[in-house]
Amino acid sequence: MVCRVWFAPVFVLAGITAVSAADDAKISYPQTTRMEHFDDYHGVKVADPYRWLEEDVRKSKEVAAWVKAENEVTFEYLKSIPERDGIRKRLTELWNYERYTAPHKVAGKYYFSKNNGLQNQSVLYVADTPDGPPRVVLDPNTWSKDGTVALAGAAFSDDGKYLAYSVAEAGSDWQTWRVLNLTTGKPLDDQVKWVKYSSASWTLDGKGFFYSRYDEPKQDAGQFHSLTFNQKVYYHRVGTPQADDVLVHQRPDHPDWGFSAGVTEDGRYLIITTHVGTAHKYRIAYKDLAEPYGTLVDLVDNFENEYSFAGNDGPALYFKTDLDAPRGRLIAIDLRKPKKADWKEIIPQSREALTSVNLVGNLLVADYLKDAKTQVKMYNLDGAFVREVEFPGIGTAGGFAGKRTDTETFYSFSSYATPPTLYRYDMLGGKSTIFRRANVKFDPEQYEVKQVFYSSKDGTRVPMFITHRKGLKLDSSNPTLLYGYGGFAIPMTPRFSVAYVSWLEMGGVFAVANLRGGSEYGEEWHQGGTKLHKQNVFDDFIAAAEWLIGNQYTSTPKLAIQGGSNGGLLVGACMTQRPDLFGACLPAVGVMDMLRFHKFTAGRFWTDDYGSADRPDEFKAIYAYSPYHNLKEGVSYPATLVTTADTDDRVVPGHSFKFAAQLQHCQAGAAPVLIRIETRAGHGAGKPTAKMIEELADEYAFLVKNLHMKLAANGRL
Repeated sequence: MVCRVWFAPVFVLAGITAVSAADDAKISYPQTTRMEHFDDYHGVKVADPYRWLEEDVRKSKEVAAWVKAENEVTFEYLKSIPERDGIRKRLTELWNYERYTAPHKVAGKYYFSKNNGLQNQSVLYVADTPDGPPRVVLDPNTWSKDGTVALAGAAFSDDGKYLAYSVAEAGSDWQTWRVLNLTTGKPLDDQVKWVKYSSASWTLDGKGFFYSRYDEPKQDAGQFHSLTFNQKVYYHRVGTPQADDVLVHQRPDHPDWGFSAGVTEDGRYLIITTHVGTAHKYRIAYKDLAEPYGTLVDLVDNFENEYSFAGNDGPALYFKTDLDAPRGRLIAIDLRKPKKADWKEIIPQSREALTSVNLVGNLLVADYLKDAKTQVKMYNLDGAFVREVEFPGIGTAGGFAGKRTDTETFYSFSSYATPPTLYRYDMLGGKSTIFRRANVKFDPEQYEVKQVFYSSKDGTRVPMFITHRKGLKLDSSNPTLLYGYGGFAIPMTPRFSVAYVSWLEMGGVFAVANLRGGSEYGEEWHQGGTKLHKQNVFDDFIAAAEWLIGNQYTSTPKLAIQGGSNGGLLVGACMTQRPDLFGACLPAVGVMDMLRFHKFTAGRFWTDDYGSADRPDEFKAIYAYSPYHNLKEGVSYPATLVTTADTDDRVVPGHSFKFAAQLQHCQAGAAPVLIRIETRAGHGAGKPTAKMIEELADEYAFLVKNLHMKLAANGRL
């Protein structure tokens, strides 16, 4: 690609104005300098006038000044919305309830996380019995004054003596692993740095753990922007410096390969799963840990299918796979007869999509999606069906963790209008009993959740969940928030969030479309929304909006769309393709420049789903929908609030910066187009409760004003 030389950026306030459709108040956007910069993609000349906004905000004074100026404009606008304080107060009330994770049993003790309600970070506790008095193990709220240092991962030694835990700052993907002596409660001196996209897995003797890490980034490249290559597997022995860690596995001939290392429950084998990108297509190798000088043995030597390790019965290793089964099945590979011809099918493919399998209580716990709703079935180790778990309605269940020797497990169940309930499950008798129920300050009986199906542009049948107050009038007047994702084989299942409850109390309808690109119906559904087929995802979302309007749930002036990350791309693409269809748009931490995403941090992994502009056919498809490149001057775009964060090293904030600048330049209509840039926050993980409430209150206030909603002073209908 050939680039023209560009000059140092400057900008001044004012110069570009827009008129708010809500109250005719003028907004003066920062007048952002446009570069005369072009790239050549396979003979196509593509302008990139805001390339300078890709620079790291920590290193560029110009970008930092632009961020400050944009935030000043945005917060001045948000501050003028009368309902904002009431919405924030009501969100705070809703958020203030005790939240628990399902207990995890280790060496006879029960570990779980709990948030008292408004704590910025959840606290890790331990109890001697499920109902016993809890004791604090780790309290991340003591690690920073602003709550931006989070507990990102935890791994217990099998004997319950040690806890390896990871710490992430300001929402970054970079983590530092430390070790806590669970007997004394004192942290050790161990520090394992430059870890990203990795858990820790202890050896059975509890002397150390395996993990994956990258080399320390070069200072000039920048740890928050540069691409990550050459991940390696190490073994860390407790009480020794990281410099002494043993290198277990690397592939310098394939710097783009990544590795996950896990020890089997019996401690006998180390399983190394190799991946290239985000696609569930893995190579598998193993090492017999009983052989001190044993080498890694390849079990699967290609990237053609998924092989997700589910447990083992001695030398029989169980893998969930899509080999000859796009909706998933479970197979067993006997290490004594590892040839493909000897692989044995344990659980065959069914009509529902198999999402995961755990080996607990000597049963195989299989988690399925039935039209995007949770279905859990249990099987013996030979694949004989035992029972199905009964759930109390449309919703999502999660948990069912444990060991082969456990006779109990725990799981949670929730839905859009049903707060999470924790259940204790008897693995022998198959009975669920309520363990803990969340006490949220609202009445779920006032709302209903339904599932509908609609036809996309090409006739594909797509499911959608709709939640609203009972007795809703279908008169096209209801403010509606349509949410979507549609990518990376991630399903959108019915889960509880006080954010949804707040919207429902404001008189809103909340809809979630199960777009192609997810895994709701297996790998074929996923592939139907990737690369050259990515437009299907946007067509599915647009069709969902049209269905809601056509069935009189809402109308264009009352319809908002929302999505984050890949969902931010979704919103950006749909609002550029159909600006006439929506009343407001909330793209969060989105991938907005589809021609350059693979040049930053984790972006190179995403070519599995998106393709790459480096390839001519994929460039043509990507360029046709890339949000940044498809904004057009003279078009009236919907009211838009872009959100991102300065420490997002997953989807670097330059995506949102460039998109917002171009949107403000192109906007010909009266609706406001703003960007809200959070500080000391990242892609979303580990974000303090206080920051989440503030951001959501701002988004809802923006919708209230631009969808012309009438609320009481308390932020409710």
